[in-house]
Amino acid sequence: MIRTLLLLCFASLSCLRAQERPNILWITSEDNGPHLGCYGDPQAVTPHLDGLAARGMRYTHAISNAPVCAPARTTVITGLYAPSAGAEHMRSEVSLPADFRLFPQLLRDAGYYCTNNNKEDYNLAKTGPVWDESSGKAHWKKRLPGQPFFAVFNFQISHESQIRNEIDEKDRIHDPAKMRVPAYHPDTPEVRKDWAQYYDRITMMDVQCGQALSELAEAGLAEDTIVFYWGDHGSGMPRNKRWPYYSGLHVPLIVSFPEKWRKLAPKDYAEGGESGRMVAFVDLAPTILSLAGIQPPAWMQGEAFAGLRQTAGREFNFGYRGRMDERLDCVRSVIGGRYVYVRNYLPHKIYGQYIAYMFQTPTTRVWHDLYAAGKLNEAQSHFWRPKPAEELYDLQSDPDEVHNLAASPEHAGILAAMRKANEEHLRETRDLGFLPEQEFHARAAAAGVSPFAMGHDAARYDFDAVFAAATLATARKEGSTAEILALLDHPDSAIRYWGTIGVLVQGAPAVEAGKDRLVKALDDSAPMVRIVAAEALGRFGEEDTVSRALEVLVRAIDPAGDAFAALAAWNALDELDERARPVVAALQATSAVAVNPPNERVAKYAQSVRTKLLADLGVASKRS
Repeated sequence: MIRTLLLLCFASLSCLRAQERPNILWITSEDNGPHLGCYGDPQAVTPHLDGLAARGMRYTHAISNAPVCAPARTTVITGLYAPSAGAEHMRSEVSLPADFRLFPQLLRDAGYYCTNNNKEDYNLAKTGPVWDESSGKAHWKKRLPGQPFFAVFNFQISHESQIRNEIDEKDRIHDPAKMRVPAYHPDTPEVRKDWAQYYDRITMMDVQCGQALSELAEAGLAEDTIVFYWGDHGSGMPRNKRWPYYSGLHVPLIVSFPEKWRKLAPKDYAEGGESGRMVAFVDLAPTILSLAGIQPPAWMQGEAFAGLRQTAGREFNFGYRGRMDERLDCVRSVIGGRYVYVRNYLPHKIYGQYIAYMFQTPTTRVWHDLYAAGKLNEAQSHFWRPKPAEELYDLQSDPDEVHNLAASPEHAGILAAMRKANEEHLRETRDLGFLPEQEFHARAAAAGVSPFAMGHDAARYDFDAVFAAATLATARKEGSTAEILALLDHPDSAIRYWGTIGVLVQGAPAVEAGKDRLVKALDDSAPMVRIVAAEALGRFGEEDTVSRALEVLVRAIDPAGDAFAALAAWNALDELDERARPVVAALQATSAVAVNPPNERVAKYAQSVRTKLLADLGVASKRS
């Protein structure tokens, strides 16, 4: 009884301290870019969000940092660029330093009632409760009398999965024949239908947003509540979602400040207006804390764009792509007001790697099949080919980002400036993406610290040396083979890893030149060095080395081994195509996937690659 009374007294004191703080309502939607009427899209039917924009302000240069939900939402909840914590990989689970707290926890400390209805999807191992309630029933109505709230309502009706689901006839209001098909997509009935249904889903989402806003107004809270609306990344259509081009990162962001709280509004706030400030998901956590009168922790990497602690902003936004479900990748991008710079650090992999979930969308399948049949033009074929090291696009003349200007002499200055901005940002944030997923988990575990803490310890992660190796290995520069092969002799396993990647990028000639070093690397102490060396020899080596490479890869998929290494090995085997046939019996026998460290989602992804590989080889997938 005494404990209960003490808690009630504390709650009352918290409410008294917090009563002059604003309520904050977040309305979020899934898998949609700024395809809204208020953003000038002629196809969009979005009267409720248009109305919110008319009494608020919309941001024209807002991005999600990551082009897919889990790393994007991880960025939101932490205020960190996800790669600085090793959290950019889809559906991973990393720990943060013990003294780091997610921003709703800080709001709750200040007396806020925090609810989430109801998607989380963070790539994090949570420590302690984050929300007062996170469920399909969570609502600001459950707070104590007079208590300020921070409430999230997330609408999934526009999600990628809903593009391919049938909807009621009454909701089919967009004519496929009137859709604008981007230059990178083939103009087919399937593609037009998917784009039309995407817009239908946005209209349905807009209705849900309207209901949330009406509920607030009917409760008499509109004048006490700051409202944010944002989409969690670009559209769910292929080459938008999952790709850190502008099409995958550009999101709608609308903020509305009632007169009572106009003093906390952004300095450039104008009712019914727009802001060209560079804002991103990494900025949302410090912004909400700033609105609540809380000093953002020094470790947060974003910048508040509203509240008492708003900053001047920055010149560029930054995007990233890591492992997407079952497929490995490493891409970083820089977004300016007009230009987009993309740096591909695994350029030997095609853009459109097979991701089982993505291939459920009709557009993906028909696009792939037309490419295989040789029926696409250059812009449409690009997605199914290996990547260049660098890309540069002019959004003003090329909004679909299909004309790469990286080799254009007249754009050399812009390319150099954005390349420099990328390198400075990666160095400043100590991007962990330049360590393989298996490697940074192993290094952090060995040190008994979080990946973030390991990555910010120069003794455990020599970022400059590793990044220099990655840059050299993936630049596709002629005459660099000898320098790349020399990386295989380095004492740092991450640098040896980039040496093997560089050989893969250069292909058969580099494999032939470095055969002896690669054979030696098959016995390397680092799993990822062994796996990439085996892939290089398996794809481009002679018969004797192919056999040895297959042995290494089969050992790596042993269920008693490392889960992240096993996933990488399955990916390598999938790249070998027919050269993997000699070990097909072993692949069939290995149906259980490594779970060390325990990660059910990584195991599921490895099974997905296994299923595809065996199907491609025309053999049955046996289960133990």
